[in-house]
Amino acid sequence: HAVVAHWASRTPDALALINHDRGREVTWRYFDEASTALARQLVRMGFRKGDFLAASLPFLTEHVFLEYACFKIGVIHAPLDLRLPPAEVIRCLEMIRPRGYTFPGSTRAADFRELGRAVARHCPYVANLIQVSPTDELIEGAECYYTLGEGREPVGLDEEYRAMNAAVGENDGALVIFTTGSTGAPKPALLSHRNITCQNFCLAPAFGFSADTRVLVNLPPSHVGGQTEELMTTLFCGGTAVLLEIFDAARSLDAVSRHRVNLVGQIPAMFNFEWRLTDYGSRDLSSLRSAIYGGQQVSRPFLEKLAAMAPHIGTGLGLTETAGFCTYTLPGAGVEEILDGLGHAMPVYPMSIRQPMREDGAAGEELPDGELGQVCFRGPQTFLGYVNDPVSTARTISSDGWLYTGDMGFRDSRGLHFAGRAKWVIKPAGYQVFPAEVENHLCALEDKVQTAGVVGMPHALLSEGIVAFIEKKPGAEIQPAELKQHARGMASWMRPLHYVLLEPGAMPLNRAAKVDYVRLEEMARAEVARLREGRRWDGRESAAAENE
Repeated sequence: HAVVAHWASRTPDALALINHDRGREVTWRYFDEASTALARQLVRMGFRKGDFLAASLPFLTEHVFLEYACFKIGVIHAPLDLRLPPAEVIRCLEMIRPRGYTFPGSTRAADFRELGRAVARHCPYVANLIQVSPTDELIEGAECYYTLGEGREPVGLDEEYRAMNAAVGENDGALVIFTTGSTGAPKPALLSHRNITCQNFCLAPAFGFSADTRVLVNLPPSHVGGQTEELMTTLFCGGTAVLLEIFDAARSLDAVSRHRVNLVGQIPAMFNFEWRLTDYGSRDLSSLRSAIYGGQQVSRPFLEKLAAMAPHIGTGLGLTETAGFCTYTLPGAGVEEILDGLGHAMPVYPMSIRQPMREDGAAGEELPDGELGQVCFRGPQTFLGYVNDPVSTARTISSDGWLYTGDMGFRDSRGLHFAGRAKWVIKPAGYQVFPAEVENHLCALEDKVQTAGVVGMPHALLSEGIVAFIEKKPGAEIQPAELKQHARGMASWMRPLHYVLLEPGAMPLNRAAKVDYVRLEEMARAEVARLREGRRWDGRESAAAENE
Protein backbone atom coordinates (compact mmCIF):
# COMPACT_ATOMS: atom_id res chain seq x y z
CA HIS A 1 0.00 0.00 0.00
CA ALA A 2 3.05 2.25 0.30
CA VAL A 3 4.56 1.50 -3.12
CA VAL A 4 3.28 4.64 -4.84
CA ALA A 5 4.42 6.99 -2.08
CA HIS A 6 7.80 5.24 -2.04
CA TRP A 7 8.54 5.91 -5.71
CA ALA A 8 6.91 9.36 -5.65
CA SER A 9 9.48 10.40 -3.05
CA ARG A 10 12.43 8.98 -5.01
CA THR A 11 11.58 9.48 -8.69
CA PRO A 12 8.67 11.95 -8.65
CA ASP A 13 8.95 12.99 -12.32
CA ALA A 14 9.51 9.51 -13.79
CA LEU A 15 6.57 7.90 -15.58
CA ALA A 16 4.58 5.35 -13.61
CA LEU A 17 1.71 4.85 -16.08
CA ILE A 18 1.14 5.31 -19.79
CA ASN A 19 -2.39 4.82 -21.12
CA HIS A 20 -1.75 3.81 -24.74
CA ASP A 21 -5.39 4.16 -25.82
CA ARG A 22 -5.75 7.74 -24.60
CA GLY A 23 -2.17 8.96 -24.85
CA ARG A 24 -2.08 9.88 -21.16
CA GLU A 25 1.19 9.81 -19.19
CA VAL A 26 1.22 9.85 -15.38
CA THR A 27 4.23 10.61 -13.19
CA TRP A 28 4.79 9.01 -9.81
CA ARG A 29 4.13 12.38 -8.14
CA TYR A 30 0.72 12.75 -9.76
CA PHE A 31 -0.12 9.07 -9.18
CA ASP A 32 0.52 9.51 -5.45
CA GLU A 33 -1.45 12.75 -5.24
CA ALA A 34 -4.40 11.37 -7.23
CA SER A 35 -4.66 8.07 -5.33
CA THR A 36 -4.31 9.81 -1.97
CA ALA A 37 -7.05 12.30 -2.87
CA LEU A 38 -9.34 9.45 -3.92
CA ALA A 39 -8.54 7.56 -0.72
CA ARG A 40 -9.67 10.59 1.29
CA GLN A 41 -12.86 10.75 -0.75
CA LEU A 42 -13.53 7.07 0.02
CA VAL A 43 -13.09 7.89 3.73
CA ARG A 44 -15.60 10.73 3.31
CA MET A 45 -18.06 8.29 1.67
CA GLY A 46 -17.87 6.00 4.69
CA PHE A 47 -15.45 3.32 3.53
CA ARG A 48 -13.45 1.69 6.30
CA LYS A 49 -10.76 -0.94 6.60
CA GLY A 50 -12.04 -4.34 5.45
CA ASP A 51 -14.85 -2.97 3.26
CA PHE A 52 -15.02 -4.18 -0.33
CA LEU A 53 -15.17 -1.95 -3.41
CA ALA A 54 -16.07 -3.90 -6.55
CA ALA A 55 -15.45 -2.58 -10.06
CA SER A 56 -16.53 -3.44 -13.58
CA LEU A 57 -13.90 -1.35 -15.35
CA PRO A 58 -11.30 -1.83 -18.09
CA PHE A 59 -7.67 -0.95 -17.34
CA LEU A 60 -8.38 2.78 -17.25
CA THR A 61 -5.84 5.04 -15.59
CA GLU A 62 -8.73 5.96 -13.27
CA HIS A 63 -9.10 2.28 -12.36
CA VAL A 64 -5.47 2.07 -11.26
CA PHE A 65 -5.79 5.27 -9.19
CA LEU A 66 -8.91 3.88 -7.52
CA GLU A 67 -7.47 0.51 -6.55
CA TYR A 68 -4.33 2.06 -5.09
CA ALA A 69 -6.57 4.47 -3.19
CA CYS A 70 -8.26 1.40 -1.72
CA PHE A 71 -4.92 -0.13 -0.74
CA LYS A 72 -3.90 3.04 1.09
CA ILE A 73 -6.79 2.80 3.55
CA GLY A 74 -7.27 -0.97 3.85
CA VAL A 75 -10.31 -1.19 1.55
CA ILE A 76 -10.37 -4.41 -0.51
CA HIS A 77 -10.60 -3.95 -4.27
CA ALA A 78 -12.56 -6.53 -6.31
CA PRO A 79 -12.26 -6.13 -10.12
CA LEU A 80 -14.90 -8.07 -12.09
CA ASP A 81 -14.78 -9.41 -15.61
CA LEU A 82 -16.28 -6.86 -18.01
CA ARG A 83 -17.98 -9.60 -20.02
CA LEU A 84 -20.17 -10.78 -17.15
CA PRO A 85 -23.92 -10.31 -17.71
CA PRO A 86 -25.86 -8.48 -14.96
CA ALA A 87 -27.07 -11.69 -13.30
CA GLU A 88 -23.50 -12.98 -12.99
CA VAL A 89 -22.23 -9.63 -11.68
CA ILE A 90 -24.93 -9.68 -9.03
CA ARG A 91 -24.01 -13.29 -8.13
CA CYS A 92 -20.38 -12.24 -7.64
CA LEU A 93 -21.39 -9.22 -5.55
CA GLU A 94 -23.56 -11.42 -3.32
CA MET A 95 -20.46 -13.45 -2.43
CA ILE A 96 -18.52 -10.46 -1.10
CA ARG A 97 -21.30 -7.92 -0.38
CA PRO A 98 -19.27 -4.81 -1.20
CA ARG A 99 -19.99 -1.37 0.21
CA GLY A 100 -19.31 0.20 -3.18
CA TYR A 101 -19.49 -0.61 -6.88
CA THR A 102 -17.73 1.24 -9.71
CA PHE A 103 -18.71 1.05 -13.39
CA PRO A 104 -18.48 3.02 -16.66
CA GLY A 105 -21.26 4.74 -18.52
CA SER A 106 -21.79 4.41 -22.26
CA THR A 107 -18.65 3.18 -24.04
CA ARG A 108 -17.76 2.10 -27.56
CA ALA A 109 -17.98 -1.53 -26.47
CA ALA A 110 -21.24 -1.38 -24.46
CA ASP A 111 -23.54 0.78 -22.36
CA PHE A 112 -22.89 -0.15 -18.73
CA ARG A 113 -25.57 2.08 -17.25
CA GLU A 114 -28.13 -0.75 -17.21
CA LEU A 115 -25.62 -2.85 -15.31
CA GLY A 116 -25.33 -0.09 -12.71
CA ARG A 117 -29.12 0.12 -12.44
CA ALA A 118 -29.37 -3.65 -12.00
CA VAL A 119 -26.87 -3.52 -9.14
CA ALA A 120 -28.77 -0.65 -7.55
CA ARG A 121 -32.05 -2.64 -7.72
CA HIS A 122 -30.76 -6.00 -6.48
CA CYS A 123 -27.86 -5.20 -4.14
CA PRO A 124 -29.12 -3.07 -1.19
CA TYR A 125 -25.79 -3.53 0.64
CA VAL A 126 -24.07 -1.41 -2.06
CA ALA A 127 -24.17 2.00 -0.41
CA ASN A 128 -22.01 3.81 -2.95
CA LEU A 129 -22.27 3.72 -6.74
CA ILE A 130 -19.31 5.40 -8.46
CA GLN A 131 -19.69 5.96 -12.20
CA VAL A 132 -16.65 6.67 -14.36
CA SER A 133 -18.31 8.85 -16.99
CA PRO A 134 -19.37 12.47 -17.59
CA THR A 135 -21.96 13.91 -15.21
CA ASP A 136 -24.67 14.03 -17.89
CA GLU A 137 -24.53 10.20 -18.16
CA LEU A 138 -24.99 9.49 -14.45
CA ILE A 139 -27.70 7.07 -13.41
CA GLU A 140 -29.86 7.93 -10.41
CA GLY A 141 -27.99 7.54 -7.14
CA ALA A 142 -24.50 7.35 -8.67
CA GLU A 143 -21.63 9.68 -7.79
CA CYS A 144 -19.39 10.84 -10.63
CA TYR A 145 -15.78 9.69 -10.35
CA TYR A 146 -14.57 12.92 -11.93
CA THR A 147 -16.35 15.15 -9.43
CA LEU A 148 -14.55 13.27 -6.68
CA GLY A 149 -11.51 14.86 -8.24
CA GLU A 150 -8.20 13.12 -8.65
CA GLY A 151 -6.46 16.13 -7.14
CA ARG A 152 -9.16 17.42 -4.77
CA GLU A 153 -8.93 16.58 -1.10
CA PRO A 154 -11.93 16.87 1.24
CA VAL A 155 -11.37 19.22 4.13
CA GLY A 156 -10.93 17.87 7.64
CA LEU A 157 -10.11 14.26 6.83
CA ASP A 158 -6.34 14.39 6.87
CA GLU A 159 -5.97 13.02 10.39
CA GLU A 160 -8.50 10.23 9.81
CA TYR A 161 -6.87 9.29 6.51
CA ARG A 162 -3.41 9.14 8.09
CA ALA A 163 -4.69 6.90 10.87
CA MET A 164 -6.32 4.52 8.40
CA ASN A 165 -3.22 4.47 6.23
CA ALA A 166 -1.03 3.66 9.22
CA ALA A 167 -3.38 0.86 10.31
CA VAL A 168 -2.98 -1.17 7.11
CA GLY A 169 -1.07 -4.39 7.89
CA GLU A 170 0.73 -6.86 5.67
CA ASN A 171 -1.78 -9.63 6.36
CA ASP A 172 -4.86 -7.50 5.69
CA GLY A 173 -6.95 -8.19 2.62
CA ALA A 174 -6.06 -6.09 -0.42
CA LEU A 175 -7.53 -7.65 -3.56
CA VAL A 176 -10.23 -10.15 -4.54
CA ILE A 177 -9.72 -12.03 -7.78
CA PHE A 178 -12.49 -14.39 -8.85
CA THR A 179 -11.10 -17.72 -10.04
CA THR A 180 -11.77 -18.46 -13.69
CA GLY A 181 -14.11 -21.36 -13.01
CA SER A 182 -12.32 -23.83 -15.31
CA THR A 183 -13.21 -26.60 -12.83
CA GLY A 184 -16.48 -25.19 -11.50
CA ALA A 185 -18.15 -21.95 -10.43
CA PRO A 186 -15.81 -18.97 -9.88
CA LYS A 187 -14.85 -18.28 -6.27
CA PRO A 188 -13.64 -14.98 -4.71
CA ALA A 189 -10.01 -15.49 -3.70
CA LEU A 190 -8.82 -12.93 -1.14
CA LEU A 191 -5.20 -11.82 -1.51
CA SER A 192 -3.33 -9.92 1.21
CA HIS A 193 -0.80 -7.12 0.84
CA ARG A 194 1.86 -9.64 1.84
CA ASN A 195 0.76 -12.21 -0.78
CA ILE A 196 1.01 -9.67 -3.57
CA THR A 197 4.26 -8.09 -2.41
CA CYS A 198 5.95 -11.48 -2.04
CA GLN A 199 4.88 -12.41 -5.57
CA ASN A 200 6.27 -9.11 -6.88
CA PHE A 201 9.51 -9.69 -4.97
CA CYS A 202 9.98 -13.12 -6.61
CA LEU A 203 8.70 -12.36 -10.10
CA ALA A 204 10.88 -9.28 -10.56
CA PRO A 205 14.32 -10.95 -10.49
CA ALA A 206 13.00 -14.10 -12.17
CA PHE A 207 11.93 -12.31 -15.34
CA GLY A 208 13.82 -9.01 -15.32
CA PHE A 209 11.49 -6.32 -13.95
CA SER A 210 13.34 -3.22 -12.77
CA ALA A 211 12.98 0.56 -12.42
CA ASP A 212 13.93 1.08 -16.06
CA THR A 213 11.52 -1.58 -17.40
CA ARG A 214 8.44 -0.75 -19.44
CA VAL A 215 5.86 -3.51 -19.22
CA LEU A 216 2.79 -3.97 -21.42
CA VAL A 217 -0.31 -4.46 -19.26
CA ASN A 218 -2.91 -5.93 -21.60
CA LEU A 219 -4.40 -8.81 -19.63
CA PRO A 220 -7.82 -8.14 -18.05
CA PRO A 221 -7.90 -6.29 -14.70
CA SER A 222 -10.08 -9.14 -13.36
CA HIS A 223 -7.20 -11.59 -13.93
CA VAL A 224 -4.33 -12.18 -11.51
CA GLY A 225 -1.94 -11.97 -14.46
CA GLY A 226 -3.06 -8.45 -15.33
CA GLN A 227 -3.13 -7.22 -11.75
CA THR A 228 -0.51 -8.74 -9.46
CA GLU A 229 1.91 -9.95 -12.14
CA GLU A 230 1.98 -7.29 -14.86
CA LEU A 231 0.72 -4.11 -13.18
CA MET A 232 1.74 -4.51 -9.56
CA THR A 233 5.15 -6.07 -10.13
CA THR A 234 5.99 -3.22 -12.50
CA LEU A 235 4.91 -0.63 -9.94
CA PHE A 236 6.63 -2.48 -7.07
CA CYS A 237 9.90 -2.13 -8.99
CA GLY A 238 9.36 1.52 -9.92
CA GLY A 239 9.00 0.75 -13.62
CA THR A 240 6.46 2.03 -16.13
CA ALA A 241 3.19 0.20 -16.81
CA VAL A 242 1.91 0.70 -20.37
CA LEU A 243 -1.86 0.19 -20.10
CA LEU A 244 -4.08 -1.21 -22.82
CA GLU A 245 -7.66 -0.88 -21.67
CA ILE A 246 -8.88 -3.99 -23.50
CA PHE A 247 -6.72 -6.52 -25.37
CA ASP A 248 -6.35 -6.04 -29.09
CA ALA A 249 -3.56 -7.76 -31.02
CA ALA A 250 -2.68 -4.87 -33.33
CA ARG A 251 -2.89 -2.22 -30.58
CA SER A 252 -0.72 -4.37 -28.32
CA LEU A 253 2.08 -4.38 -30.89
CA ASP A 254 1.52 -0.67 -31.56
CA ALA A 255 2.06 -0.04 -27.85
CA VAL A 256 5.26 -2.11 -27.78
CA SER A 257 6.68 -0.12 -30.68
CA ARG A 258 5.51 3.37 -29.68
CA HIS A 259 6.44 3.18 -26.00
CA ARG A 260 9.53 0.98 -26.37
CA VAL A 261 8.13 -1.76 -24.17
CA ASN A 262 10.75 -4.15 -22.74
CA LEU A 263 8.61 -6.96 -21.34
CA VAL A 264 5.36 -8.63 -22.40
CA GLY A 265 3.55 -11.33 -20.46
CA GLN A 266 0.57 -12.99 -22.10
CA ILE A 267 -1.36 -16.23 -22.38
CA PRO A 268 -0.57 -18.29 -25.52
CA ALA A 269 -3.77 -17.31 -27.32
CA MET A 270 -2.79 -13.63 -27.20
CA PHE A 271 0.61 -14.31 -28.73
CA ASN A 272 -1.07 -16.38 -31.45
CA PHE A 273 -3.45 -13.53 -32.32
CA GLU A 274 -0.48 -11.17 -32.66
CA TRP A 275 1.59 -13.56 -34.77
CA ARG A 276 -1.32 -13.99 -37.19
CA LEU A 277 -1.45 -10.30 -38.06
CA THR A 278 -0.58 -9.87 -41.72
CA ASP A 279 1.93 -7.13 -40.92
CA TYR A 280 3.51 -8.85 -37.92
CA GLY A 281 6.83 -9.33 -39.72
CA SER A 282 7.21 -5.59 -40.30
CA ARG A 283 6.50 -4.56 -36.68
CA ASP A 284 9.30 -2.90 -34.71
CA LEU A 285 9.67 -5.04 -31.59
CA SER A 286 13.37 -4.31 -31.11
CA SER A 287 12.81 -2.89 -27.60
CA LEU A 288 11.57 -6.24 -26.25
CA ARG A 289 13.93 -7.98 -23.84
CA SER A 290 11.57 -10.60 -22.39
CA ALA A 291 8.45 -12.46 -23.52
CA ILE A 292 6.73 -14.50 -20.80
CA TYR A 293 3.75 -16.81 -21.18
CA GLY A 294 1.59 -18.70 -18.71
CA GLY A 295 -1.72 -20.44 -18.29
CA GLN A 296 -1.23 -23.60 -20.33
CA GLN A 297 1.27 -25.92 -21.96
CA VAL A 298 2.59 -25.05 -25.41
CA SER A 299 4.31 -26.74 -28.34
CA ARG A 300 7.87 -26.48 -29.61
CA PRO A 301 6.81 -24.33 -32.61
CA PHE A 302 5.16 -21.89 -30.19
CA LEU A 303 8.35 -21.55 -28.15
CA GLU A 304 10.45 -21.12 -31.27
CA LYS A 305 8.22 -18.23 -32.36
CA LEU A 306 8.42 -16.76 -28.86
CA ALA A 307 12.23 -16.99 -28.87
CA ALA A 308 12.26 -15.13 -32.19
CA MET A 309 10.14 -12.37 -30.63
CA ALA A 310 12.44 -11.57 -27.67
CA PRO A 311 15.91 -12.65 -26.55
CA HIS A 312 14.68 -13.93 -23.18
CA ILE A 313 11.63 -16.19 -22.78
CA GLY A 314 10.14 -17.85 -19.75
CA THR A 315 7.17 -19.39 -18.03
CA GLY A 316 6.10 -20.93 -14.74
CA LEU A 317 3.13 -22.11 -12.75
CA GLY A 318 0.77 -19.32 -11.77
CA LEU A 319 -2.40 -19.40 -9.68
CA THR A 320 -4.93 -16.92 -8.40
CA GLU A 321 -4.56 -18.47 -4.94
CA THR A 322 -0.80 -17.72 -4.91
CA ALA A 323 -1.20 -14.14 -6.16
CA GLY A 324 0.41 -15.16 -9.45
CA PHE A 325 3.57 -17.04 -10.41
CA CYS A 326 4.95 -19.53 -7.91
CA THR A 327 7.51 -21.35 -10.11
CA TYR A 328 9.88 -19.80 -12.63
CA THR A 329 12.04 -21.11 -15.46
CA LEU A 330 15.68 -20.17 -15.05
CA PRO A 331 17.06 -16.94 -16.55
CA GLY A 332 18.49 -17.66 -19.98
CA ALA A 333 16.48 -20.87 -20.37
CA GLY A 334 16.06 -21.96 -23.98
CA VAL A 335 13.32 -23.82 -25.83
CA GLU A 336 14.45 -27.27 -24.67
CA GLU A 337 14.56 -26.33 -20.99
CA ILE A 338 11.18 -24.61 -21.10
CA LEU A 339 9.59 -27.55 -22.92
CA ASP A 340 10.92 -29.76 -20.16
CA GLY A 341 8.98 -28.20 -17.29
CA LEU A 342 7.68 -25.22 -15.35
CA GLY A 343 10.86 -24.25 -13.54
CA HIS A 344 11.66 -23.89 -9.86
CA ALA A 345 10.03 -22.46 -6.75
CA MET A 346 11.63 -19.60 -4.82
CA PRO A 347 13.06 -20.40 -1.35
CA VAL A 348 10.67 -17.92 0.25
CA TYR A 349 7.70 -19.96 -1.05
CA PRO A 350 8.69 -23.65 -1.08
CA MET A 351 6.98 -26.31 -3.19
CA SER A 352 6.17 -29.86 -2.15
CA ILE A 353 4.74 -32.86 -4.03
CA ARG A 354 2.35 -34.61 -1.70
CA GLN A 355 -0.31 -37.24 -1.39
CA PRO A 356 -3.94 -36.00 -1.28
CA MET A 357 -5.14 -34.10 1.77
CA ARG A 358 -6.18 -36.38 4.61
CA GLU A 359 -9.73 -36.64 5.89
CA ASP A 360 -8.77 -34.75 9.07
CA GLY A 361 -7.65 -31.77 6.94
CA ALA A 362 -3.90 -32.30 7.35
CA ALA A 363 -1.62 -32.44 4.32
CA GLY A 364 -0.80 -35.83 2.87
CA GLU A 365 2.67 -37.32 3.05
CA GLU A 366 5.43 -35.64 1.04
CA LEU A 367 6.56 -37.69 -1.95
CA PRO A 368 10.17 -38.13 -3.11
CA ASP A 369 11.58 -36.51 -6.24
CA GLY A 370 10.37 -38.19 -9.42
CA GLU A 371 7.10 -39.43 -7.93
CA LEU A 372 3.81 -38.05 -9.25
CA GLY A 373 1.52 -36.33 -6.78
CA GLN A 374 -0.34 -33.17 -5.81
CA VAL A 375 1.57 -29.89 -6.28
CA CYS A 376 1.52 -27.91 -3.04
CA PHE A 377 3.06 -24.70 -1.64
CA ARG A 378 3.39 -23.19 1.82
CA GLY A 379 4.41 -19.69 2.79
CA PRO A 380 3.71 -15.97 2.35
CA GLN A 381 2.09 -16.14 -1.10
CA THR A 382 -0.77 -18.39 0.00
CA PHE A 383 -4.03 -16.45 -0.19
CA LEU A 384 -6.19 -15.71 2.85
CA GLY A 385 -9.04 -17.89 1.62
CA TYR A 386 -12.26 -17.70 -0.38
CA VAL A 387 -14.46 -14.88 0.92
CA ASN A 388 -17.31 -16.18 3.09
CA ASP A 389 -16.57 -19.78 2.03
CA PRO A 390 -14.70 -21.62 4.79
CA VAL A 391 -15.58 -25.05 3.37
CA SER A 392 -13.87 -24.42 0.02
CA THR A 393 -10.96 -22.76 1.81
CA ALA A 394 -10.45 -25.83 4.03
CA ARG A 395 -10.43 -28.06 0.94
CA THR A 396 -7.66 -25.92 -0.55
CA ILE A 397 -5.42 -25.05 2.43
CA SER A 398 -4.56 -27.91 4.77
CA SER A 399 -4.72 -27.47 8.52
CA ASP A 400 -0.91 -27.39 8.58
CA GLY A 401 -0.75 -24.65 5.94
CA TRP A 402 -0.11 -26.43 2.63
CA LEU A 403 -1.94 -24.95 -0.36
CA TYR A 404 -3.24 -27.69 -2.65
CA THR A 405 -3.12 -26.20 -6.13
CA GLY A 406 -5.25 -28.88 -7.78
CA ASP A 407 -2.36 -29.60 -10.18
CA MET A 408 -0.58 -32.92 -10.53
CA GLY A 409 3.13 -33.16 -11.22
CA PHE A 410 6.55 -34.30 -10.06
CA ARG A 411 9.84 -32.55 -9.50
CA ASP A 412 13.48 -33.36 -10.01
CA SER A 413 16.73 -31.41 -10.38
CA ARG A 414 15.25 -29.64 -13.42
CA GLY A 415 12.26 -28.35 -11.49
CA LEU A 416 8.51 -28.95 -11.69
CA HIS A 417 7.04 -31.16 -14.39
CA PHE A 418 3.33 -30.60 -14.89
CA ALA A 419 0.99 -33.55 -15.52
CA GLY A 420 -2.44 -31.94 -15.43
CA ARG A 421 -5.32 -30.86 -13.21
CA ALA A 422 -6.17 -33.45 -10.55
CA LYS A 423 -9.90 -32.97 -11.19
CA TRP A 424 -9.55 -33.90 -14.85
CA VAL A 425 -7.51 -37.10 -14.54
CA ILE A 426 -9.11 -39.77 -16.76
CA LYS A 427 -8.92 -43.45 -15.75
CA PRO A 428 -9.68 -45.74 -18.70
CA ALA A 429 -9.38 -49.43 -17.82
CA GLY A 430 -7.63 -48.57 -14.55
CA TYR A 431 -4.85 -46.52 -16.16
CA GLN A 432 -4.20 -42.88 -15.20
CA VAL A 433 -4.28 -40.45 -18.13
CA PHE A 434 -3.71 -36.71 -17.91
CA PRO A 435 -5.50 -34.68 -20.60
CA ALA A 436 -2.40 -32.59 -21.34
CA GLU A 437 -0.47 -35.67 -22.46
CA VAL A 438 -3.11 -36.58 -25.03
CA GLU A 439 -3.70 -32.97 -26.08
CA ASN A 440 0.00 -32.33 -26.67
CA HIS A 441 0.28 -35.42 -28.85
CA LEU A 442 -2.73 -34.41 -30.95
CA CYS A 443 -1.47 -30.82 -31.27
CA ALA A 444 1.75 -32.17 -32.77
CA LEU A 445 -0.25 -32.17 -36.03
CA GLU A 446 0.55 -28.48 -35.96
CA ASP A 447 -0.28 -27.70 -39.59
CA LYS A 448 -3.87 -28.90 -39.12
CA VAL A 449 -4.72 -28.79 -35.38
CA GLN A 450 -5.10 -25.42 -33.66
CA THR A 451 -5.85 -26.79 -30.21
CA ALA A 452 -7.26 -29.87 -28.52
CA GLY A 453 -9.23 -30.64 -25.38
CA VAL A 454 -9.96 -34.09 -24.01
CA VAL A 455 -12.31 -35.28 -21.26
CA GLY A 456 -13.36 -38.64 -19.83
CA MET A 457 -16.88 -40.03 -20.05
CA PRO A 458 -18.39 -43.05 -18.25
CA HIS A 459 -17.94 -46.25 -20.28
CA ALA A 460 -19.54 -49.59 -19.35
CA LEU A 461 -16.48 -51.63 -20.24
CA LEU A 462 -13.52 -49.29 -19.65
CA SER A 463 -14.96 -47.30 -16.71
CA GLU A 464 -14.00 -44.15 -18.64
CA GLY A 465 -13.51 -43.47 -22.32
CA ILE A 466 -11.70 -40.46 -23.76
CA VAL A 467 -13.52 -37.95 -25.98
CA ALA A 468 -11.25 -35.57 -27.90
CA PHE A 469 -12.35 -32.18 -29.24
CA ILE A 470 -10.13 -30.95 -32.08
CA GLU A 471 -10.19 -27.33 -33.27
CA LYS A 472 -8.97 -27.13 -36.86
CA LYS A 473 -6.56 -24.49 -38.04
CA PRO A 474 -8.02 -21.91 -40.44
CA GLY A 475 -8.06 -23.34 -43.95
CA ALA A 476 -7.05 -26.83 -42.82
CA GLU A 477 -8.98 -30.06 -43.18
CA ILE A 478 -8.52 -33.17 -41.08
CA GLN A 479 -10.54 -36.36 -40.69
CA PRO A 480 -11.05 -38.65 -37.68
CA ALA A 481 -9.21 -41.43 -39.50
CA GLU A 482 -6.08 -39.28 -39.67
CA LEU A 483 -6.35 -38.46 -35.98
CA LYS A 484 -6.79 -42.14 -35.12
CA GLN A 485 -3.71 -43.04 -37.10
CA HIS A 486 -1.70 -40.32 -35.40
CA ALA A 487 -2.96 -41.51 -31.98
CA ARG A 488 -1.27 -44.85 -32.54
CA GLY A 489 1.88 -43.10 -31.39
CA MET A 490 0.42 -43.18 -27.85
CA ALA A 491 -0.20 -46.12 -25.55
CA SER A 492 -3.51 -47.80 -26.37
CA TRP A 493 -5.21 -46.70 -23.14
CA MET A 494 -4.42 -43.05 -23.91
CA ARG A 495 -6.13 -43.08 -27.32
CA PRO A 496 -9.47 -41.27 -27.63
CA LEU A 497 -12.50 -43.40 -28.37
CA HIS A 498 -14.24 -40.56 -30.17
CA TYR A 499 -13.22 -37.36 -31.95
CA VAL A 500 -15.30 -34.20 -32.35
CA LEU A 501 -14.05 -31.78 -35.00
CA LEU A 502 -14.55 -28.08 -34.33
CA GLU A 503 -14.27 -25.21 -36.77
CA PRO A 504 -11.62 -22.51 -36.15
CA GLY A 505 -12.56 -20.42 -33.11
CA ALA A 506 -15.18 -22.91 -31.87
CA MET A 507 -13.20 -24.38 -28.96
CA PRO A 508 -15.03 -23.26 -25.79
CA LEU A 509 -12.85 -21.04 -23.63
CA ASN A 510 -13.34 -19.69 -20.13
CA ARG A 511 -12.88 -16.03 -19.17
CA ALA A 512 -9.11 -16.52 -18.92
CA ALA A 513 -9.06 -17.77 -22.56
CA LYS A 514 -8.18 -21.31 -21.45
CA VAL A 515 -10.00 -24.43 -22.61
CA ASP A 516 -13.29 -24.62 -20.71
CA TYR A 517 -13.38 -28.22 -19.51
CA VAL A 518 -16.71 -27.75 -17.76
CA ARG A 519 -18.28 -26.89 -21.11
CA LEU A 520 -16.38 -29.71 -22.85
CA GLU A 521 -17.86 -32.19 -20.38
CA GLU A 522 -21.34 -30.95 -21.24
CA MET A 523 -20.62 -31.30 -24.96
CA ALA A 524 -19.09 -34.75 -24.43
CA ARG A 525 -22.16 -35.98 -22.55
CA ALA A 526 -24.33 -34.98 -25.51
CA GLU A 527 -21.95 -36.76 -27.92
CA VAL A 528 -21.93 -39.94 -25.85
CA ALA A 529 -25.74 -39.91 -25.61
CA ARG A 530 -25.88 -39.73 -29.40
CA LEU A 531 -23.34 -42.54 -29.77
CA ARG A 532 -25.27 -44.72 -27.35
CA GLU A 533 -28.39 -44.34 -29.47
CA GLY A 534 -26.41 -45.94 -32.32
CA ARG A 535 -24.87 -48.54 -29.99
CA ARG A 536 -21.41 -47.08 -30.65
CA TRP A 537 -20.33 -46.53 -27.01
CA ASP A 538 -19.91 -48.82 -23.99
CA GLY A 539 -19.03 -52.02 -25.89
CA ARG A 540 -15.76 -53.82 -26.50
CA GLU A 541 -16.29 -53.62 -30.23
CA SER A 542 -16.62 -49.82 -30.17
CA ALA A 543 -13.40 -49.44 -28.17
CA ALA A 544 -11.55 -51.75 -30.51
CA ALA A 545 -12.85 -49.98 -33.60
CA GLU A 546 -11.79 -46.57 -32.34
CA ASN A 547 -8.28 -47.84 -31.60
CA GLU A 548 -7.67 -49.74 -34.85
